[in-house]
Formats: sequence, structure tokens, C-alpha cells
Amino acid sequence: QVQLVESGGGSVQAGASLRLSCAASVPSFSTYTLAWFRQAPGKERESVAAIHWSADQVSYTYSVKGRFTISRDNAKNTVYLQMISLKPEDTAVYSCAAKLFGSLQQARASDVDYWGKGTKVSVSP
Repeated sequence: QVQLVESGGGSVQAGASLRLSCAASVPSFSTYTLAWFRQAPGKERESVAAIHWSADQVSYTYSVKGRFTISRDNAKNTVYLQMISLKPEDTAVYSCAAKLFGSLQQARASDVDYWGKGTKVSVSP
């Protein structure tokens, strides 16, 4: 059974950093393009970042460029989202997703095979 399990969320003040992790129990993890999404209360889900299965391409939504970094460790079947200079508008439930041999465009468009349940990030002013 495939599972994506996020961790690392929490409540922080503006300007702080957090690193989210998503551990995946998928076979051949290295063949999955991975993405992070977030959904703030009362808002639609938003694509945040994606990393190609070849690990040579990444993509970010404009509002997080320069502050968030997506990376993956294929040996640990884990994808990370390093977040710095957090802002109150980053408050949301963050979820990871996986797409077998997916393109960055597919992954960021929510065209994925698996979803995690999410981890909550709260940023206070």
C-alpha cells in the first residue's frame, strides 16, 4: 500500500524556518516526480514546488521563490521542503504528492498518483 507521510509542520513566528519532510512508501521512489501543495483555510489548494524524477529540474510558485527549496533523497525515499523567512500568508496545510515519471507541469497541476494527508504550518506575525 502506497503511503506519503508528511512531518515537520508547526507553529512559528514570522521570519522563522521550517523543514517539511515527506516519506514515501512507493516502489522505485526515484521514478516519481514529487510536489508540495498547500491549502490555507477558506482557499483553494495551491501548488508550491515540484522536483522532477530525474532531480535535475525544479519548479516553484512565484510567492515562495527564494524562500523555499525542494529537494529529495532517493536513498531515504523522502522529499523535503526547506522554508525560510516564513510569512503569515504561508500558513496552510502542506501536502506532498507523487506522480510516476511525471513532468513538473503534471505534478504542479495536481495530476498525480498519490497524495499525503498533510502537515499544518502556522506562521504568526
